[in-house]
Amino acid sequence: MGRRLIAKPMKLLPTDKWATFLRGKPETGMGYWTGDVTVADGRVFTHVVIDGGYITKIRGRTDIPFEASDVVKIEITGRRWNWDE
Repeated sequence: MGRRLIAKPMKLLPTDKWATFLRGKPETGMGYWTGDVTVADGRVFTHVVIDGGYITKIRGRTDIPFEASDVVKIEITGRRWNWDE
């Protein structure tokens, strides 16, 4: 039996709004940033991984409970953490 692939949630950030912003920030690692994301309804999600323009993981969650178009602020923190947590 082969390995079973499990799709992970990912949300593509609108490039017209966030690509230039991210390019101007130091990467946390090769091609990715970590930071805090604020969405339109005021919720703030900490320890968010943005990889290649996609929101790929939020520490402590298995989902991404908002749409990328709802992101109103990204604060790059550069915090490193164990992605398996």
